[in-house]
Amino acid sequence: MLRVAVVGSGPSGCYTAQSLVQRDPGILVDVLDRLPCPYGLVRYGVAPDHEKIKSLQGSLRTVLEHERVRFLGGVRVGGPGGLPAKRLRELYDAVVYCVGAATDRRLGIPGEDLPGSWSATEFVSWYSAHPDAADAGFLRGVRSAVVIGMGNVAVDVARMLLRGAAELRPTDIPQAALDTLAASGLTEVHMAGRRGPAQARFTTKELRELGGLPGTEVTVEQAEVALDPADTGALPAGPRRNAEVLRDWAARPAAAAARRIRLRFFLRPVELLGADGRVCAVRFERTAPDGRGGVTGTGRYEDVPAQLVLRSVGYRGVPLDGLPFDAASGTVPHREGRVLRDGVPSPGEYVAGWIKRGPTGVIGTNRPCAKETVTSLLADAPALGRVSARADPVAALRAAGIEPVPWGGWLAIERAEAELGARLGRSVVKLADWDTLLRAARVP
Repeated sequence: MLRVAVVGSGPSGCYTAQSLVQRDPGILVDVLDRLPCPYGLVRYGVAPDHEKIKSLQGSLRTVLEHERVRFLGGVRVGGPGGLPAKRLRELYDAVVYCVGAATDRRLGIPGEDLPGSWSATEFVSWYSAHPDAADAGFLRGVRSAVVIGMGNVAVDVARMLLRGAAELRPTDIPQAALDTLAASGLTEVHMAGRRGPAQARFTTKELRELGGLPGTEVTVEQAEVALDPADTGALPAGPRRNAEVLRDWAARPAAAAARRIRLRFFLRPVELLGADGRVCAVRFERTAPDGRGGVTGTGRYEDVPAQLVLRSVGYRGVPLDGLPFDAASGTVPHREGRVLRDGVPSPGEYVAGWIKRGPTGVIGTNRPCAKETVTSLLADAPALGRVSARADPVAALRAAGIEPVPWGGWLAIERAEAELGARLGRSVVKLADWDTLLRAARVP
């Protein structure tokens, strides 16, 4: 009997657990997460109004309810108060780390740390009820916002900034975030990218959602679209459809609207400007195509007023105490999922998901990634030491002062969120802080 710990209960962790129990009937899997709630970015990263994507929780739930899979929430691995990676390895025959990429890339420009300047992840965590997030006054006194980036997360936060309360009320967004967004005086959002429309990373579906926001006009600068040298007909399907939508919008006459989203291209942020102790504008350098698929600076600048700046230029993995880490790539060094220490595979230690390959791909990309890692683990299984005859790892966790939240605790949280929604005249409403979550899970 092989007992495996999977650290992280998002898609990569669940797909790893699923592959393990499907391919070996003798394996037991404990899925550990530092949060009391499962599903990772599906719960805490997918926008509330994207209910179709959030429904993926149903298939992940099936994995975590498998008879040979056990969910253990509230278990921190590494860091202050956490279980050391070395100790975790002593409790399990093998450990697979599926801890994702937990932070945003920085811009590296002056003024980036001014009040009012945030990472998109911080804003997403707030409206997604992540228990580590707090109401940092994101929208206090904000009339205009700048979102730096041209990916799906950038589109999400731009849409959420201007999505009306009537559309958000049926979602699971926490009540405090709903009230704040409903009371916001924000009327204008600028989305800016340093390259052209053909290089934008958002999907056409996400892009078109911006055009469907009630009472909101989307504008595109015709001169910026025309500057893109790409031959639309020669582009892959996704970028081609994006370019077609953007050119259609650029050709439309301006219309009156209470709120506006301005999509801007060929603008590279060089400085965040401040006034009265907080951000007041973003200084951009205009760029131009360099003929090699990139851009070059033109030496011409434009200041865009904003009291809120959200950077959305990619995720980045963070080091986990006790594991090797490649700072350049933001990943754990590995070979086919086997963790490498000084270039040599470390017995019983594996990685899957973004911490393995970097923040690339879509949710489904985690399936083949997990399968590759599981193939390596099963090939190594005969050489791995067996600890399954020893005490249940839960007893060791409790001895270390860690009280895991079991699957039943998560189900209690679900019931509490449904009850809260009923009291508020809504559907399910997320609980947004540690104390309330742990009380609902009945953990002392």
